[in-house]
Amino acid sequence: MNIPLMNRRQFVQLIAITSMGWPLISKAKNNTLGKSADLVYKNLSDPWLSLAHVQEHLFPADDTSPGAKDISALRFLRNMLQAPDMEAKEKEFIIQGVTWLNDLSTKTHNQVFTKLNSSDKESILRQIESSRAGSRWLSLMMTYLIEALLSDPVYGGNKDRKGWQWLEHIAGFPTPTTEQVYFKLEQQANEKMRWRTKA
Repeated sequence: MNIPLMNRRQFVQLIAITSMGWPLISKAKNNTLGKSADLVYKNLSDPWLSLAHVQEHLFPADDTSPGAKDISALRFLRNMLQAPDMEAKEKEFIIQGVTWLNDLSTKTHNQVFTKLNSSDKESILRQIESSRAGSRWLSLMMTYLIEALLSDPVYGGNKDRKGWQWLEHIAGFPTPTTEQVYFKLEQQANEKMRWRTKA
């Protein structure tokens, strides 16, 4: 399940290239923008604790590259799940996946996922991957991890631009402020359209 360390950078670069055409889904709520990553990871309980462990297992840090926590992948995921346009079914599916994860972990190892060692976590995730729903769930986890790595830090991931630095990516300028994020621009455009319609 872990991306081989020798090939991980090339893998992420390939994903970055192929994802250039993906629509930007980063539309975090106002009250989560700019929230400290340290606060996001403090005193976690489920489902966030399990999701953080899954993210770290799927994208661990090593001597040369950041891991999921380093890029604040959990903060990004929480922002996305709180986004006004997040589909309720997708959010429910992601959260429900934590229940499946811990049920399987408890049944197989008599412990919840967060208490397992790396080898047992790998085994559980491989079992989940073998089902259609499980494979989709893990695919969503990887999608949000890649987006956390590549997105502008204003959306909650890519803490301190560590993802960009690791990939040697030079960001466009200027980068957005919290007042210029995508969803606010969309809201402003919608308000202008309503004003013109009334006028």
